[in-house]
Amino acid sequence: MIPETQCAVQLVGPDQLRINEAKPVFQPGPHQVLCRVEVCGLCFSDLKLLKQFSSHARKSEVVAGIAPDVLAQMPQYVPGEKPVVPGHETVVRVVKVGPEVERFKVGERYLVQTDFRWLPTRNSNSAFGYNFEGALQEYVLVDERVITAPDGETMFIPAPEDLSASAIALCEPWACVEDAYVEKQRRGFKRDGKTLIVADHEPKVDGAGKITYAGPSALSAGKFDDVIYFGGDAAVCEKLFANVGTNGLFVIVQGGKKFGRPVVTAVGRVHYGGIRVVGTAGSNVADALAAIPATAEIRPNDKINIVGAAGPMGTMHVLRDLCQGVPGVTVCAGDLNDERLAALKRLAEPLAQKNRLALRPYNPSKDKPAERFNYIVLMAPVPALVAQAVRDAAPRAIINIFAGIPADKTGEIDLDAYLEKQCYFIGTSGSTLDDMKVVLKKVASRQLDTNLSVAAITGLDGAVDGIRAVEKNLMPGKIIVYPFAKGLRLTALPEVGKEHAGVARALHDGQWSRNAEEALKREFEAP
Repeated sequence: MIPETQCAVQLVGPDQLRINEAKPVFQPGPHQVLCRVEVCGLCFSDLKLLKQFSSHARKSEVVAGIAPDVLAQMPQYVPGEKPVVPGHETVVRVVKVGPEVERFKVGERYLVQTDFRWLPTRNSNSAFGYNFEGALQEYVLVDERVITAPDGETMFIPAPEDLSASAIALCEPWACVEDAYVEKQRRGFKRDGKTLIVADHEPKVDGAGKITYAGPSALSAGKFDDVIYFGGDAAVCEKLFANVGTNGLFVIVQGGKKFGRPVVTAVGRVHYGGIRVVGTAGSNVADALAAIPATAEIRPNDKINIVGAAGPMGTMHVLRDLCQGVPGVTVCAGDLNDERLAALKRLAEPLAQKNRLALRPYNPSKDKPAERFNYIVLMAPVPALVAQAVRDAAPRAIINIFAGIPADKTGEIDLDAYLEKQCYFIGTSGSTLDDMKVVLKKVASRQLDTNLSVAAITGLDGAVDGIRAVEKNLMPGKIIVYPFAKGLRLTALPEVGKEHAGVARALHDGQWSRNAEEALKREFEAP
């Protein structure tokens, strides 16, 4: 029987979390689907929403892709200052559908793909758990018109019944890691787009879209798909970031000139706005474009530096790079916490040895490697780390800004060095449907055990404590929330046996497992 009210975690303002014990369970309208939440993982991205609230790029209003009167029919649409239920790493089961729903039936189980990329916001895209309510509640309402892409694909991926909910839900963060490497890069100008060229003259550029010329002292307004700057004036370069549109390309052709100082660079928009910055110290535009890689995949013999490697997401990057089948790579795994580094080494060293690769855990406060890196992954949203990455980069290095720096934040970057080395900033937000399917297939075939990521469990009662634990880096892995487990406080796996002996006995060598999840269900009499 579906209750009228439920327990939910709500974010009601910046850094203001509350447990609502009587949140309404919305009844589905004609095109809507009500689901019971089986599990929800806590994510570092939840912290960005926690701190930014209505200023988060994904919390703002939908600006295209769906009619406003349709959105008005959705009580779960909560942009701007409206309270939101966060949580996006989830598995749900359908419990009720509206009369005009075509694709979903009661009883079906789904892994949720978070990103609604065809429903743009002002600086990003809509998403489950951001401007649409997420899964840190017992029941969640979705609309078939929102979760169905224009090509007919649904963001609800059928989930196998023989896998634990936790293993399925953790496909979402693993898919975000996958997307950070495999996203295809635009390696040329957008022929059907708009191009701004800023130079002292009007140079001819092959392959550009509709061109607007501007002089360095009379810059144009508006957003462009491509911005090309011929010159070396740092102040002009800084102003031009405002002209780079979402998913835009900023090409800098110095022509032998130098900026001579750090340039205030829109590093936050690399992750959330999808902008890319490339260039050359010389005079040939083609040389700048040639430095763009096809994808951000690691390459044979890369020296990889993962900054913040022993956290939950950093660990995924380490494991992924060691298991990718790319020969000759060295993974330098940096973290300030020696205890977490030791745990990471125990987990990753056997994989490195099996695949004949080098793993070098290090604490940067004690023994940072001195060499230059071909690939750098940043797991903390700190602009200063981006600046340091440029200094540490080898020629043609890829600098993966994985942790989302807020879209409005900038960093002072040595673009002279960046352009001379022809480095490449990459940043991706979320994952694609295909990424999710690839990871789920690996889990279903037992090629990948995502439950290795689990460090602690909780019910909704302890979810706020869990979010604060993520904020303070108190857990070496993922925290999994089970809404059915009423009264279950935040519990690290080594501590489970103190109050839940049956669950502890079902752990697999101390790790979370399907058997442990089933034991938890029995203890709390969950469906």
